[in-house]
Amino acid sequence: MKKSRVYTKTGDKGKTGLIGGTRVSKNDIRLEAYGTIDELNSYIGLLRSYGTDELNNIIIGIQNQLFNIGSYLATDDSVSDFRSNIKLEEVRIEELEKEIDKMEQGLSQLTGFVLPGGHESVSFCHIARTVCRRAERRVISMSEQFETDGWIVRYLNRLSDFLFVLSRYFSNNFGVKEIHWSAKL
Repeated sequence: MKKSRVYTKTGDKGKTGLIGGTRVSKNDIRLEAYGTIDELNSYIGLLRSYGTDELNNIIIGIQNQLFNIGSYLATDDSVSDFRSNIKLEEVRIEELEKEIDKMEQGLSQLTGFVLPGGHESVSFCHIARTVCRRAERRVISMSEQFETDGWIVRYLNRLSDFLFVLSRYFSNNFGVKEIHWSAKL
C-alpha cells in the first residue's frame, strides 16, 4: 500500500485546484469562501471541549454540514453532477432552529447587546459567530460571480444565531454573569 503525502508542491506558485481540476489563484473568491468555512469549522471544533454528549453530537453534525458546504464551494462548474449530490437539506436549518429554541428555554430574556467573554467557551462561541458572519459575506461575494445555492447563506445565517445562543447557554451553564454593552453615546 502506497502512503499518500500531505505535501504535493502543486500550490507552491500560489495556485490550487478546485474539485473538477480547474486551477485558480489561492486568493480566488471561491477559496476565500471555503477557506473561511474551514476556519469556522475549526473554531466550532473547539466548542466540543465544553459540551455534553448531546450537544457534541449536534456540533459534530454542524461540522459535517460545514464540510459539505466547503465541498460544494470548492467544486468548479465542470462537475455540476458532483455538486448536485452534496446534501444541502432545508431540514438542517430547521434542526438549528429547534436547538436554538431548546437552549433559549432556560435563558433569561435578552435585554441588550452582550459583551463577549466571561468564560473560554463563551469567547470561542463569539469568535466562531464572527467567523461565521465573515463566511456568510464571502459566500455572498462568491454568489455574485458563481452560481451558489442560496441554502448556504440561510444555513450560515442561522448557524451564527445558534452560536450566539450557545454562548448564552454556556454562560448560564458555567454560572457566568452576562455583561451588557453600556452605550455611552
